[in-house]
Amino acid sequence: MKLSSVLSTVNQIEKSKFINFLDRICTEASSHDKQVAKQFKNIDGEIKNAPSGEVTQLFRLAQPLFQREVKSQLALSGAQAALLVNILSRDGNCVARLSWVEHLYEKEWKQIDAQAKSLKSLFEAAEQTEVYDEPKRLGIYYACLYEALHNDERSNREGKITDEERGILNVLAHKLDVTADNRVAIEHLIDPIPKTGVSDCLNQLREIGIAFVSKKHQTVYVPDEIVALLHRIQSKELADKHLLRILRTFSDAELSNILKSHDKRIRGVSRDEKIDTVYKMGLSVSQILSDDMHGEQSGVTEKKERLKTLIEDLQLALDKLGTTLEERCSLIIGALNSSTEHEFNILSATGYKSLFSTLSQHLPQLPKMLKEEFELEPNQDIDVEKLRALAITPYDILFMLSNEQVKSLKSDMGITRRGDPRQVILESFADATDKLVENYEALARRDLAALKQKNIEIAEADIGIKFEEVTKAIFEELGLTVDEDLRRDINTAKDKADILLSLSEDDIIIGEAKTSKKGDFAKYSTTSRQVKAYVTRCEGAGKRVAQVLIVAPSFSNDFVESAEMDTEVNISLLEAAGLKKILEAYKSRRNPKFSAKLFTKGGLLKADLIAKNI
Repeated sequence: MKLSSVLSTVNQIEKSKFINFLDRICTEASSHDKQVAKQFKNIDGEIKNAPSGEVTQLFRLAQPLFQREVKSQLALSGAQAALLVNILSRDGNCVARLSWVEHLYEKEWKQIDAQAKSLKSLFEAAEQTEVYDEPKRLGIYYACLYEALHNDERSNREGKITDEERGILNVLAHKLDVTADNRVAIEHLIDPIPKTGVSDCLNQLREIGIAFVSKKHQTVYVPDEIVALLHRIQSKELADKHLLRILRTFSDAELSNILKSHDKRIRGVSRDEKIDTVYKMGLSVSQILSDDMHGEQSGVTEKKERLKTLIEDLQLALDKLGTTLEERCSLIIGALNSSTEHEFNILSATGYKSLFSTLSQHLPQLPKMLKEEFELEPNQDIDVEKLRALAITPYDILFMLSNEQVKSLKSDMGITRRGDPRQVILESFADATDKLVENYEALARRDLAALKQKNIEIAEADIGIKFEEVTKAIFEELGLTVDEDLRRDINTAKDKADILLSLSEDDIIIGEAKTSKKGDFAKYSTTSRQVKAYVTRCEGAGKRVAQVLIVAPSFSNDFVESAEMDTEVNISLLEAAGLKKILEAYKSRRNPKFSAKLFTKGGLLKADLIAKNI
């Protein structure tokens, strides 16, 4: 979830620690940073009373200072905080119930403890030999880490590892080829990580603005922006899902090359085990791409050609390929780090839901696979809204599957088009949405006969939902922001808004999509009660409702008059044929100019006039 969505979800008390931490940083920064000072002045120095949009803007400006302060505080917080941060910054854990976070912590602690005990016996055996092998290297790192932690005690000070010492240890670990999992286990041997106290440690993380804890929902939230910040602090080049995406495109031989480079066993090891081992080693992605994956005899030109093929395998749209090996590696990493928004935009909200539904039909185990891949609760229901909140894109789902599974899916779905199976599957769902957009008016009128003539099979009970989804898709094609995170947050079992369009961090349009089989839509009193309830909930979440927009096949005269005379809320009306006409005009222009403000005029909108002004 984005920071703005988290701020809208939690209450004032639950976001107070983040606000206080940001306030202190901005107060200090205002004396020497003009941009921060200007933004701080705009809210009169009162962050507590500022809307979430302005708080988010202030955070973006102060982010380098925020990151530096968080890094400093984490260095003082001990191994337990480091372990908890590692869990919360992993894919799928940025929104999780407290009980599930505690379960993940306990599971991780047991793994580290078991590995630490295994290493201890390895060190004892290594002392009996002079061979310079992995046990010997790990023993050297253990001795240096022990000294760094305990040298303070000789001066009667509390034993801790300073930033300078940590930097030296990081270089040492790299030179001795000590993998990330072994580093954590060795540190646990010397300075055991507490097995309990997760709740107290979470409160520590709240104090430094990393985590938000909702007592009402018993849920921990770590905003996407904070996750990215934590990755930078951890020197993590890529999110785990993107590293796994890369590893799954490698051949068995390339995976073996990586393992051989670090003296790991390869005989009798399955492909899945190889991927899992490399993933847990915590290697630098740059090192994997530039060196480890390639054969010993591979030259620079051969390595660059292999990375060119990798770019195609990962379906990355790069403006340039880079002239050097290092530049090509950097471009791949940069493209994956900035890919989430692009990957969500590949399919409309409707297309993503259709994709997930179809994949689940052909792969009934898909929800279970997603839970295992992203460490989600076993009893949790998985839907597209949940996946969006966790920043899990359609690409993430398809790259989670093996090449064989994707090819089998393509065949089972009856897709005969040639090309990369993942890309072809995605394009087929984009095409399905286009077909519904073409027949948007028939959908609005619930005209099943007309839809069947166009080979569109929809159950009558599903037409309302499909019309809502296709309306969202049209808004997205017009370049508008359909805010599914906010919609999920403000919706209740009783009040469920169809569409929320974000105009800015704080301004929104509430959209309602209404079908009608009987002709003109005429239920004004019912509709007005609905939208007024949505307005109240949005305002309660700190949003300003600029307009309510109702889309229907057509409206009765009474409905139009009632909407124009309503003094409690601003309502605009738009006929389905008119919205489609606006989209067609938009797509026909070379450089279209469209603003959501064209929907805020009130009353029955003149689609012809809007189309001319695009």
